Amino acid sequence: MVGDGHRAAGTPLRAAQDEAGVPPGVWKGRGLATVGLTAGDVVTERQAELLLGEGRHPDADRIERERLEAGDDPATARRATVLGRPIEHNRSPKTEKAKERTPWLAMDLVFRAPSTAHIAWALGDDETRLALELCQDIARDKTLAWMEDAVAQIRWGSGGKHRKPIRDGLIVAVFRHYESRAAESRPLLHDHAVVSIRARRPHDGKWGNLSADSVLAHIVVADTLYTLYFMEEVSARLGWAWEPREVTPGRRPVMEIAGIDQRLIGWQSTRRQQIEDALPVLTAKYEERHGHPPGEQAAYALACQAADQTRPPKRTELLSLTELRKRWRTAAIGAYGADVVDRLAQRARAAAAAVWARVRPVVDVARAAVDTVAVVYVMRGAFKRHHLLAEARRHLAYTLRGRPHQPGLDDQIVQTVVDDYTRPAGRRMMTADLRALYPRDTEDQAVLRPLTRKRSVPQYERARLAAGALATRVHAARRAERLSSRIRSRVVAVPAALRSHPRPFHSGRGAVRVLEQETGVDTVEQTRRTLEAAAAKLQDGIRERAVAHGPRPQPAPATAPPPHTQQPGTQHTPGRTTGGVA
Repeated sequence: MVGDGHRAAGTPLRAAQDEAGVPPGVWKGRGLATVGLTAGDVVTERQAELLLGEGRHPDADRIERERLEAGDDPATARRATVLGRPIEHNRSPKTEKAKERTPWLAMDLVFRAPSTAHIAWALGDDETRLALELCQDIARDKTLAWMEDAVAQIRWGSGGKHRKPIRDGLIVAVFRHYESRAAESRPLLHDHAVVSIRARRPHDGKWGNLSADSVLAHIVVADTLYTLYFMEEVSARLGWAWEPREVTPGRRPVMEIAGIDQRLIGWQSTRRQQIEDALPVLTAKYEERHGHPPGEQAAYALACQAADQTRPPKRTELLSLTELRKRWRTAAIGAYGADVVDRLAQRARAAAAAVWARVRPVVDVARAAVDTVAVVYVMRGAFKRHHLLAEARRHLAYTLRGRPHQPGLDDQIVQTVVDDYTRPAGRRMMTADLRALYPRDTEDQAVLRPLTRKRSVPQYERARLAAGALATRVHAARRAERLSSRIRSRVVAVPAALRSHPRPFHSGRGAVRVLEQETGVDTVEQTRRTLEAAAAKLQDGIRERAVAHGPRPQPAPATAPPPHTQQPGTQHTPGRTTGGVA
């Protein structure tokens, strides 16, 4: 609540926040009305102590006083202020489980923008700073609203066996911080959203606890949605574009603002450099102990261990945001020059123009579906729907580069994957259906399997190879269909089996089969060029004769045939319809 500053005993909360240079916290969430709060209200010390520290109503003092005046005994009056089960139950000696003896009353969700956004926020002018803070507010609030609607569940019964969506919404206290915990202060605009686990049941309105595993399982999905919203707001309000940046070779890239000097990212990410310096020592000890390099999970655990070992103590010097921005600007100019800092926004706008000229922000649902299923399959093998949703949102962020996406497009991509390219793989799990991805080439159905076992190549690089192979197949199949449709004027269509979502790019059960001999793509292309050249030559000859002999007399117009009749000797050929979703 006071940032990384130290709060002396007896110091009021607002005074400590002013000294630490952080703004006061504010309440967010649709569940505020149930406890008499309004979104945007300042989080007082007593409200936080009651709700987040004791699991009671934030206005419990007034409620308890009124119940005492009405004649209730102190225990009954206090019980009337408790939301759900009292935390005293957890402290009872009858409780056997150790985890139940420690009450868990809130979850801290941290919303952190990409590194280049911190740099532009810290070194830009006041207009840029306020615009980026507004983008942060909008992206954070939209993500919290999605979690209220699609993720948050309340549990009750023995072992939490009953679970349903919450009735009203979440109760969240948001605290904004401005800097990192590096030894030398560096800009890090981020919000701590402290979510109360108290919520109401949908059927009877009683208070209970959120299902923590449901929230934690969707943390990565919420992260990708927040990043997508933040990118869209920055591009709409500042006119900047985004591009991928590879932080670690062979690992998943991150999206950064185009045109920001890469040296400033290293200047801002001092904590990352501290972790990278400590990581080789831990990796060498792991290899000596186990006899092989660490895998994906072991490498992540070693990185967490390096972060804990290099975590510096909290800063004791208290500075306001204005003083921090002056210090950051002076340090950046001293390291890289005034030209790099002063022209930061100008170069970002110029780079955005180059990105929009090079990248066409159009989402192809079919290609997005095969890209998503290939990456998730190689990375995980078996997966759930929320794994697909996170990867679909990453695909949208990479494809659109900050342009707005159509609401529900991420769910549409996931539904296409589930309907057409997956099969069950155990209890509540699924995996890629290789026969659906390669319906006719039986010998190529296992093309993705070797990529899951090739340890010499990083896992994400293998995933991109698989996605690229499937995307090339989609492109080739569509090109062959376009070329064949120009030549084959008469086809016989055989109705296929009905499907809720036909397969978008291969000739399988949901497509139309052509009953004639297959023609090679090169042959079709050569025939098309020959016909176009002959047609052009014929038109030239017609124009030459018209110039030499004058226009020919036109015959009198024939009487139109009656409706619903057809002229003899003519045959109707239906034209190619346009439609579908891309």
